[in-house]
Order: sequence, then C-alpha cells, then structure tokens
Amino acid sequence: MKTLNDLLQLGDPRLYEVCEPVQENELPMVKEWVADLHNVMEEIRAKYKFGRGIAAPQLGIMKRLIYLNLNTPSGSVPYIIINPVFENLSEELFELWDDCMSFPNLLVKVKRHQSLTIKYLDENWQPKVWKVEGAISELLQHEFDHLEGILCTMRAIDNQSFKWRPTPDSN
Repeated sequence: MKTLNDLLQLGDPRLYEVCEPVQENELPMVKEWVADLHNVMEEIRAKYKFGRGIAAPQLGIMKRLIYLNLNTPSGSVPYIIINPVFENLSEELFELWDDCMSFPNLLVKVKRHQSLTIKYLDENWQPKVWKVEGAISELLQHEFDHLEGILCTMRAIDNQSFKWRPTPDSN
C-alpha cells in the first residue's frame, strides 16, 4: 500500500511526463492503484486539510487514471476516471488559487474553463460522459493536467501568482 511518503514532490521529473493510456488488460490493477490513491488522499486530508482528487502519476503510476472523492450532502462519492478526454471546453474562464498535493503549502493563481464535458471509462471499462462546471470543472482540469505532465505552476497567470498556504491554526 502506497503512503504519503510515496507522493511525488515538485521537481520530480516524472511529474512532467505524459502518461500512457490504461489498457483493458490492466483493469485488474486499477483497483489496487485506486486503493493507493485513496489512501494517500486520506493522508493528505488528515495532514493538510484539503484534497478532492489525485492523479495516478502523483504516485509514480504513469497511467491516465484520476481518482476523485467528493463530499456531497449524501456522503462521500468516489469517481474512478480512466483515459479521460475533454470536449466542449467553455470560452468563459475563471481565476482561482489552485493547490496541489505534490506541493501542499504552495498556492498558484491560474485560469480554468468554467465548464467542460469529460468522456472516460469507469472501473468496469464502461464509457461515461459527465458535463461539469465550476469547482468540479477546475478540479478535473487540474488532475487532467497531471496526466499531460503539466503542473499548475506552469499555468500561473503571471510571476506574482504564487503564495504560501496559510497554516490551519493561523488567523
């Protein structure tokens, strides 16, 4: 089982690599990869108090796999996203301070598309289509970038778009 110590940190050359598609014969391994992604996300949440999604390459799994765990009024909802493709990216953009588990104390101001459609395969290799906007659109763009070897530091609006995350106990 992978742990927080296995999370690749800013500067690791693997974070800048384009990932390979998951092959159907690798589907049995997806369950193990997702368990690792979930475990590390829970450790990040406990330590840094954030985390809704993680991409496989952040654990050195160089595959096109994203794991989301979203809190909803009815509870926690996991999403396993295999070989995603984006369509219908909105022209409308919005700015936000992005964070990343691979450099948890740094925030980066970026622009993201307000909405998009994502096509992907689920954990049963079934095709899915999901139209998203706002916070989920931003989250998926961030995680998809990891699959392309792109970090939010590379999408900074300008050279003043960086700041340290306030510690949870600071006012």
